[in-house]
Amino acid sequence: MVETPKTPRRRSSSTGSRSAALLVTVALTGSGLAAVAPAAQAAPGAASDPALARSTELSETSRLADRRTVVTGDEAWVLGTADGRFPAAGFHTRGEMGGFWTPSLKLLDGMWFGLDDQWIGEGTRTTSGWGYVRTDLPATDGVAASRTDFVPDGVPGALVGLTLQSSTTKTVTLRADAHSELMGSYPWGETTPSQTTVNLPDTAAVEGRALLFRDRGTPPGPNQTAHDWAAAFGSAVQPSATDLGPDHRGPQDPAVVCPASGPDAPTQPKRCDDTEYGRGTGGQLSYELRLTKDTPTTVWFGVGGSRSGPDGAKAALSTLLADPDAALAAKVAAREKVDRRTVVSLPDDELTEQSVAWSKQMLAASVQRADDVALRVVDAGKQYPAPVATLDSMRWLGAGWPDYTWLFGTDGEFTAFASVAAGQFGPIKAHLRTLRDVSEAVNGGSGKIVHEVTPDGAVYFGANADEGNTDESAKYPSAVALVWRWSGDQRFLRDLYPASVRAMRHVASLDTDGWPEGLGNVERNGMGEEKLDNTVYTIRGYADLADLAKARHDTKTERWATGQALRLATKFEKAWWYGRDGARSYADSLDPSPVGGANTRIFQRHWIGLTPTDAVLPAIRGRKAGPLASAGHARTTLAQHERPCFTGPLGLYHTGTGANSVAGDTDGQSCDDVVSSVTNETSIFTLNSAIAGVSEGNYGRLAADQQGVYVHGNARSQLDPDLWEMPGAMPEIVPGGSFGANIDKLLTERSMVMQAWGAYGTLWPVVHQWLGVSPDMGRDRLAVVPQLPPDQRSASAKRIRVGEGSVDVSAERTRVGARTRYTTTVTRHGGTDLVVGTVVPKGSKVATATLDGRKVRTALTPTSRGLEVSVKARGLRGTSRLVVTTR
Repeated sequence: MVETPKTPRRRSSSTGSRSAALLVTVALTGSGLAAVAPAAQAAPGAASDPALARSTELSETSRLADRRTVVTGDEAWVLGTADGRFPAAGFHTRGEMGGFWTPSLKLLDGMWFGLDDQWIGEGTRTTSGWGYVRTDLPATDGVAASRTDFVPDGVPGALVGLTLQSSTTKTVTLRADAHSELMGSYPWGETTPSQTTVNLPDTAAVEGRALLFRDRGTPPGPNQTAHDWAAAFGSAVQPSATDLGPDHRGPQDPAVVCPASGPDAPTQPKRCDDTEYGRGTGGQLSYELRLTKDTPTTVWFGVGGSRSGPDGAKAALSTLLADPDAALAAKVAAREKVDRRTVVSLPDDELTEQSVAWSKQMLAASVQRADDVALRVVDAGKQYPAPVATLDSMRWLGAGWPDYTWLFGTDGEFTAFASVAAGQFGPIKAHLRTLRDVSEAVNGGSGKIVHEVTPDGAVYFGANADEGNTDESAKYPSAVALVWRWSGDQRFLRDLYPASVRAMRHVASLDTDGWPEGLGNVERNGMGEEKLDNTVYTIRGYADLADLAKARHDTKTERWATGQALRLATKFEKAWWYGRDGARSYADSLDPSPVGGANTRIFQRHWIGLTPTDAVLPAIRGRKAGPLASAGHARTTLAQHERPCFTGPLGLYHTGTGANSVAGDTDGQSCDDVVSSVTNETSIFTLNSAIAGVSEGNYGRLAADQQGVYVHGNARSQLDPDLWEMPGAMPEIVPGGSFGANIDKLLTERSMVMQAWGAYGTLWPVVHQWLGVSPDMGRDRLAVVPQLPPDQRSASAKRIRVGEGSVDVSAERTRVGARTRYTTTVTRHGGTDLVVGTVVPKGSKVATATLDGRKVRTALTPTSRGLEVSVKARGLRGTSRLVVTTR
């Protein structure tokens, strides 16, 4: 029997004007939020326990069986569907990428609940909070129900709270099913070896109050080692009965089984419960539960996992069940702390304001950790050699859920911009250190940065013997420089500076005729050996390395990197601007010609055509800080990419439309006379739109039909009920175009429901471009030079983290007769030199300028954004207010 629940606790909000139980109801009008409403009561038939901590929330009631949900902690995560079920999901090992996972080990396919002789029905509403998902469930024989799923940090396991509320006092039999699938995060379904070969059968036993699942033995094949994996499932309540058997999938029995993937695989059913890879087993725990009339009772269930035997799994379960209410409160409190950094107010753009808030949460949800990781080079899944090294620990930002939760170079380097703008320095520092540690362990100090690494140590791509991706080695010193400038962490710089030097030395070795060769972000047929994005980020990488070398007093490297950056930047426009056949853009790649000839420019309309406008270089000898692309070419190509052959209502296409030589392809609208060799691909990745949005901002193109299209497209993908799959989660690919929508696809053929790098397209434009925050805290310097979009009169943010302190920033623009007044207010919490300013349109004339009420002489600096009007603030702390009027 279960004790009567204690008196419900009331929680007060710790987020200012936000209620601790706030439901954000999103109704979009154009690109703005129409309403932010207080929390609604539980759905009819659902139970609500006021003792459970809550945060800001987003809810959805439609097509719940088609929507994935994910909750994460740094040592575990859970993916199911919004109706409270756990169908087979994911593609790397088809159908096995959902359920309950630690980063490196799957534990369960799922868990399900029943009352008396009925399984609780499919959910009626899903609610995303900060760190948890709640599912409202239908009433069963007069008992209302809901479940709250979350993952505490620091524990390899997850918790599910089942809340029941009866309309009468009575005793019910609660049944909890669990089906195991102990499986490593690598190999996958179609690698060598495959999970069909290495996945061993699970066993089940009852131990005390819990079910204990184990997978132990040595898989067949070379270099396989013995393992003893375990998962413990249960509650703090003593079960009245137990059962074991091969099924126990609740209402998903008998299971529909998906075939293993492969070129000869039969057609999949529309929805599966397990797969041919599965070797799991099941069990059930039953409880006699006394319910008091109209009083909510929450019973917590946990699953703990271990790669080193049952003791670890049982210890994790014990920790999880010690005080689940307090663990949930701690989770919510941690996420509220995340929210208290970079608190943005955009009165004329509430959509983007809310996107910033949810993007911060998405970044926090992406932190992962694995310990005792054996690194092995698997050559894109074609081999399984012995480990080459072991790392005590890896900590990183997972790229996307459920199929890309592991360590990536490129993903993390783009996500770094969002991370620093959100003030989340620790996770991105750890990510870059882990990239360094893995790369140097497997590549022997060559400088080559690995591409992707699974949490159990399979270096899938990016070892010395692989062709690898050039761009992540080129981006590495830029990511290090970015984090150093925002954090001012000299120890971090000292630690990662040698790896940054080696990375650029490696990239230099790929330069056979003036431009680096190798794979980049776009991997499509017909591209030349030299890719545009590799070239762009190589030039920026050299420039950033020169800046780091200067800070480290490494004159030799500074001189070399500066020379390389200037050499390539000087000849970049002539070599890469396509500029014919109406293309008005840069070539996607170059095909190296025989010695002495000119490289052939290849134009295929890929999204990387905007990377020259995205990459901003620091000032180096004789070259001002600013984007790589020339102002004229930038304006031309940005205007071209705004046209419907490149951009749809929600953002930038992966590959623009126009004539091509692909048989049967639909050309779509044409903006040029080029006949491309690749198919049109009008899918809109949130990264592509982020690149486009940042590019527009770099050149002061902030209007609704310029940068606004891309920023709002990404924001809508996470906040518009007509678009989202999981409320509040920005996906890998926005619904529409040639991709379609995730919720219309098989669960085993979808893109990621949550992908971190898209936050680059919301956080960075708002914090760095609109509010103009540009730290150089490694040198104790800060510039704040805002530029508001034309349809916004004001913007502000509190507690933007810079160095060991923070700044509050507000920017306003008003009309005063025939003049325009720009007001920038900066409050420094922590000592630093400050340059405060504003951006005004080129051709403007400054009529007056006052700093803290006193007339000042300003510096006027033409930039790619416009005319920067700035002045050095007095002192190292306090509030500085600059007012500039122009005519």
